[in-house]
Amino acid sequence: MEAKPESHKLIFEKEGVYLHTNAKRSNQDTAIPGFIRIVERDGEPAMEWSPVEEDVRNAPAVFYTKKDGEGGEEETKFDPGYEPDWAVISTVKQERRQEHPPVREKGQWGSFSLPLSELYSLRRARFSLGRNFLVLTTRGGDPLPPLHFQRGGARELLKAMQRYIRLAPSPMDGRLFLAYPHDSGALSQSFDELHLFDETSADLVSRFIQDPYATTFGGFSKVTNFFRGALPHTHQESPLSNRSPQDAHCPHPADEEPGFELITCGAELGPRPQVKRGKPLDNWDQFLDPEGRVTDPQKVKELVFRGGIVPSLRREVWKFLLGFYPWNSTTKEREDILRVKTDEYFRMKVQWKSVSEEQEMRNSLFRGYRSLIERDVNRTDRHNSFFSGNENPGLALLHDVLMTYCMYNFDLGYVQGMSDLLSPLLFVTQNEVESFWCLTGFMDLVHQNFEESQEAMKQQLLQLSVLLRALDPELCDYLDSQDSGSLCFCFRWLLIWFKREFSFEDILSLWEVLWTRLPCENFHLLMASSILESQKEELIGSNHDFNSILKHINELTMKLDLQSVLCGAEAIYLQLTHCKELPSKVQEVLGLRVPCSSSDESPNSEPKETDTLLAQSEARGVSSCQPFNGQTPQRIPPTYP
Repeated sequence: MEAKPESHKLIFEKEGVYLHTNAKRSNQDTAIPGFIRIVERDGEPAMEWSPVEEDVRNAPAVFYTKKDGEGGEEETKFDPGYEPDWAVISTVKQERRQEHPPVREKGQWGSFSLPLSELYSLRRARFSLGRNFLVLTTRGGDPLPPLHFQRGGARELLKAMQRYIRLAPSPMDGRLFLAYPHDSGALSQSFDELHLFDETSADLVSRFIQDPYATTFGGFSKVTNFFRGALPHTHQESPLSNRSPQDAHCPHPADEEPGFELITCGAELGPRPQVKRGKPLDNWDQFLDPEGRVTDPQKVKELVFRGGIVPSLRREVWKFLLGFYPWNSTTKEREDILRVKTDEYFRMKVQWKSVSEEQEMRNSLFRGYRSLIERDVNRTDRHNSFFSGNENPGLALLHDVLMTYCMYNFDLGYVQGMSDLLSPLLFVTQNEVESFWCLTGFMDLVHQNFEESQEAMKQQLLQLSVLLRALDPELCDYLDSQDSGSLCFCFRWLLIWFKREFSFEDILSLWEVLWTRLPCENFHLLMASSILESQKEELIGSNHDFNSILKHINELTMKLDLQSVLCGAEAIYLQLTHCKELPSKVQEVLGLRVPCSSSDESPNSEPKETDTLLAQSEARGVSSCQPFNGQTPQRIPPTYP
């Protein structure tokens, strides 16, 4: 019976792609010219390579001789890009032919066909002769010979591949990209459950894949594409891990890299102490000398960290916490500062106010900032009386301060989510100028969260994973098993410091605690760890999968008790700092460093001046400082009031 013809679509094709066989014994690298294709066969996408001539023996070969000492791999940063617009090149009928296995026996390279579902990873490498190579590895751990794109086209190939798979950068190797299948249905459902978007997500998944920065937060902010696979799955052994350099088909094996440290404590962490919250700061005058200087800034910060600030003092104390006023400034100096800052603010405000409609039409960036601000202002904290109603003056102030911030920091401009940071500041200060300068101080702390590269957000999720791995490996293993090891569901928490997770009044209390930068600058990560640990029983006991984990975490909004979370986070910090064998990665997250010389600073010293604090901060940042050795960190007082 005659075989039924196989229907396939040719999606991508590129000529001039050389397959390198690496003739080791003769120290020569044989390159066979051919075609690379992405083909759909009965709906199954595959990558295929075939020589220019079907008979490899007759195909012209190019020989590259490597000089002694050459062949080292150069690091190349690479962004595979996002899914572009697609067009099927052609649709043809062809008789079924025997498919080639992904990896042939050495020396027998002809055509090969690799289903994209079997692709585990790809690496972009550049060898000493200056050529760029793609090295593919199957899920079975078998490496394919390096492919060299003599006439370019590697980036186009990768974009075509992303119609069917997602390529996520490996945190262990910046040149390595791991392949994951698209799960559009699950991703759509996950977005809906997270409420990151204001519209249904049926048509948003493809937009997210193409441009996560513009799509997410449509809603929120620049969410990156690390929803699956952004962190290493430590419970799975990489197919690459069993591969020896001698087995690789690369012209020269890549340098071994240490990758991630396994975050486990050699000793037990010990019991977690019980922590209670203190009373709020309610007497400001006791900290002021006759000229109005704050006599003990560290003591003030400790009180705020342990108990917050009574509402009547927030407007004044927040301006110190956010750097509007120096701690050692006198009352007279603060009056001068306010006058200068007021003039500076209104000069910047006049700049955008004086832009004519004709000028704005020729400035798409400015026009885009204004459009985003006007849209976000109309949906920021409208439940609060200060911003409710269509003609509320609070909305106009919110708009004007954000527009002026664009003039102050035009490189960053406005990013969705900044309105969430400003609204509590404006509510407390009830003043346009003061709220602006408090916003600039706040943005100095979190501006990297809003940068387009999203490196800071990726780093924070990685740091959170490091903490959670040290605190609760079982929970981490479970999240990994459910494709949730990237902790993507915590993105919103870290982006705008839990603004959407707690009530408006709770946020006022939380942020003033975080602004103290006690007991460490990453205290918000300890808070996230505390919340996740509190949900362990529910997540594991109910056997939540990827989507239900997202749904459950999202439903914690407005259900968390702030005081319990703060106590839990501080208790975690104290537990970790008393561990004498704390992994170095955890130490780095917590900032547990001590000066090399004990004479530089005494644990009991209490700096009285802002200049002293700055000098000590610089001293702690020098590279010669040694890791934490189990002593009480000097950045945090050993006892609290």
